[in-house]
Amino acid sequence: MSSDAIAQSQLLDEETVQHYNSEQIIGVEELSILNARSNWKGLVQLAGHLTVMGCSGYVWGTNFGNWPVAIPALAIYGFSFASMFAPMHEGGHRTAFANNRLNDVVAWCAGVLSLYNSTFYRRYHKWHHRYTRVPGKDPELTDITPRNLGEYLLVISGLPWWVGKIRGHFRIALGQLDDCPFVPETGRSEVIRSTQLQLAVYAAAIAISIAVGQPWFVLYWLLPLFVGQPILRMILLAEHTGCSLDANMLTNTRTTLTLWPMRLLMWNMSYHAEHHLYQSIPFHALPQAHQQLNSHFTHIDPGYIKVNQNIVAQLGQLEG
Repeated sequence: MSSDAIAQSQLLDEETVQHYNSEQIIGVEELSILNARSNWKGLVQLAGHLTVMGCSGYVWGTNFGNWPVAIPALAIYGFSFASMFAPMHEGGHRTAFANNRLNDVVAWCAGVLSLYNSTFYRRYHKWHHRYTRVPGKDPELTDITPRNLGEYLLVISGLPWWVGKIRGHFRIALGQLDDCPFVPETGRSEVIRSTQLQLAVYAAAIAISIAVGQPWFVLYWLLPLFVGQPILRMILLAEHTGCSLDANMLTNTRTTLTLWPMRLLMWNMSYHAEHHLYQSIPFHALPQAHQQLNSHFTHIDPGYIKVNQNIVAQLGQLEG
């Protein structure tokens, strides 16, 4: 594309640019094949995720004192909890399963486990896709972009995320949604009820833990999620940080090539550029989509550690 064409494309509104980028690559018929959703593949993926969670949780819970075994088990268990963000995200797109009711139920339960509210997140995330990397419109751009090593370590620690999630859930439960333009008036009551129910689940879990005199809530949810969050923060930071700050979907999102265990627990979200270009493609078809699309993307990087090393090296130069 010539420099004049690039300059002209930057004058287009976001949705036009997105349409242009995607329609030029995969045709309608080919895309319809990739778009095929599957209850079976979704359930197998979910079963695999829950198996990792259950086995690592069992090893963690039965090896207190045997720290060379318990600590690695806790790390895996914690990340399997934090990465419940992935089925919540897929269910929110309604691409995890063919059945929309199943998508909604799994997304809500996965959100409870990962401290997200899927009802709120679905609306928030819709705007993120519609206005990806557009300043003033993409709600994700309100998150901290690290400018120095201290801010990077703070973001990776997950502490700002914990504060934001806890404060945000209580504000939403109290109906304070005026600063959430992505939640329409017609959807506010549903978001509020969903968040209130989620907080009630946490309250019940805490009450049961106290009633039986066992620190179950802390040992099997709070601590593991705290341990797993830094890994998830590194992954999510890699998705757009350092990419172009505009609506060009071929340059504003990164795909990160990673190992199979990570792809399993993150439901192939590492193929993030492919997902943003064609959000209708379900998780299980993203590897196939990558084979067809990878030559079109600017940012395809080998591994999350490498991406985060590059982010640290560019601290102070990042736009968002």
